[in-house]
Amino acid sequence: MKYYLGVDLGGTNIKAGITDENGNILLKSSIRTDSEGNAKKIADQMVGLCQSLVKKSEISMDDVVSVGVGIPGTVDAETGMVIYCNNLDMDGAPIGAMMQEALQKPVHLANDASCAALGEFFCGSGKQYNSVILVTLGTGVGGGIILNGKLWEGLEGAGAEIGHMVLHAGGEPCSCGRRGCFEAYSSATALVNQTKAAMRKHPLSLLNAVADKSGKVSAKTAFDAMRKGDTVAKDVVENYLFYLSEGVANLINIFAPEAIILGGGVCNEGDTLLVPLKEQVVAKCYGGDLIHHADISIASLGNDAGLIGAAMLYKA
Repeated sequence: MKYYLGVDLGGTNIKAGITDENGNILLKSSIRTDSEGNAKKIADQMVGLCQSLVKKSEISMDDVVSVGVGIPGTVDAETGMVIYCNNLDMDGAPIGAMMQEALQKPVHLANDASCAALGEFFCGSGKQYNSVILVTLGTGVGGGIILNGKLWEGLEGAGAEIGHMVLHAGGEPCSCGRRGCFEAYSSATALVNQTKAAMRKHPLSLLNAVADKSGKVSAKTAFDAMRKGDTVAKDVVENYLFYLSEGVANLINIFAPEAIILGGGVCNEGDTLLVPLKEQVVAKCYGGDLIHHADISIASLGNDAGLIGAAMLYKA
């Protein structure tokens, strides 16, 4: 049996795991990211976590074929260079070479959302398809694109930034500096902001009672209040689905994948989210219901998708 190390680098935590050649996790662990540290310190953290995992496992480093790392930024996969990383001090750092020298194993790098897409493609909800797009609905809107079995990253690895496709020119401000982006309307953060705005405008809405009971406003608040019959909450959810379906339909019209896979906490709503979303997407896709469009489903690997996909980068 061959074994692989997968590392999912985040601004808060670094997760890593040992997988077999089928993506099954043998052992995994995580540590806090030294977010104030430089590239060398963060690379050393990732190396140390990998070495610690192997030491705790029943295998040796000789059994490990390669190491894959998901980076929250733009990566040149061929050189192992981090080109741009918004939240960590890693711009221009040869992370691949740093880790390869320390571990004496081939090290593959990719964007973290691309790694999550690979995880779902090889081992999760996308494994029966040849072309899939993962759309992650979290703090922002991320994505990974796999076409004809190959990861598509664009020029210098800077592609697949689907969250920054504009849906409403001049609309809501986005963290990227533009206005009206997919992320500004369809992320979990956007849904929370939309819910808070509705609560301020309608103080007697059940949204307020639901939020008070849970102690916070979350992406779940509007859905919970809607289920209790609140019409203001229903409007919030419908507005959110309107923009989400616009973004998903755009992706289908451009790439015509076999499947769109949705990830992130919003997807815990299941059919409450999926059923109306599918109806709206079909109506907005080129050719409507006369053409078979992408299946839309929910990601199945949860928080492990990134590290599994990173481990599988040797296949990509």
